[in-house]
Amino acid sequence: MGLLVIDRETVRELLPYEACIPLMREAMTALSAGRTQQLLRQIIDLGDRSLFGVMPGAMEEAFGAKLIGVSPPSAEGVQSHRGVVALFDSATGAPVAILHAGELTAIRTAAASAAATDLLARPEAGRLAILGTGEQAGAHAVAMTRVRAFSEIVIWGRTPARAEALVERLSRELGLAVRTAASVEAAVAEADIVCTTTGASEPILESRWVKDGTHINLVGSSRAGPREIDDDLVVRARVFADHREGVLRQGAEILHAMAAGLVGEDHVLAEIGQVMAGAAAGRTGPDELTIYKSLGAIVQDLAAGWFVYRAAAAQGRGVDAPF
Repeated sequence: MGLLVIDRETVRELLPYEACIPLMREAMTALSAGRTQQLLRQIIDLGDRSLFGVMPGAMEEAFGAKLIGVSPPSAEGVQSHRGVVALFDSATGAPVAILHAGELTAIRTAAASAAATDLLARPEAGRLAILGTGEQAGAHAVAMTRVRAFSEIVIWGRTPARAEALVERLSRELGLAVRTAASVEAAVAEADIVCTTTGASEPILESRWVKDGTHINLVGSSRAGPREIDDDLVVRARVFADHREGVLRQGAEILHAMAAGLVGEDHVLAEIGQVMAGAAAGRTGPDELTIYKSLGAIVQDLAAGWFVYRAAAAQGRGVDAPF
């Protein structure tokens, strides 16, 4: 076998959330335990809300990198994240696969949020609010149903037509009560879990709208600068990072609150992998507000990518390119 090229559809079919959520638990636990390596992502700002990112890393089975372009979708169905994940076999040092990075990113990001939610949200949490209408909004809505049973899902988006379209798709796919909200405040008023998946440059979610006991997955901003929530919400919450160094250097919401002198580095209580391993406390009471700050980690891509590669190779999927 040469270099296996694995397309979007194959990634989607071989990486269901039921498989990816446990993979993310294992990857984040390994990251916090020092059993994996990753460098901070390198980002080139291309202007007009576009960027190019490079994310290298290594785990026991494989090492590699994600090369990703991020830009506003040019048409319906076009992903905002487009690129490749290159996988190398640690045993041989040889490149073994190129995977569709957009689909891998969409699934593993939502799966990692679901794994964090399973630890940090109240067990009885039954109302979900999704802020945003893009690919991660839909992915998070689906992934959250794998860790909690919801009586209702509420969608808010800047464009009502897009919000309605997402509601229609999720209602059909999940068989749950899904509706839109006219404002962020209305969307989160009764929510037990909130996922922010927007491209907002300034806060859209204010602390005064969020009830005690809520868990928030903070996903939309993946670099210093754009932020989705206000400083008061950061101050009020117990904050957990996917990767502590990354969040303290590139997590916009935390950096803004720190720059304002409202919190210090110790406000990021632990990495989610430490909570997963039982080395740090997560939620300690029903009225606490918790935040999982997701920047995305290359070890998530490597773990998910290796799983897909092994399944594709075993099933004869993908295109085998001589190399």
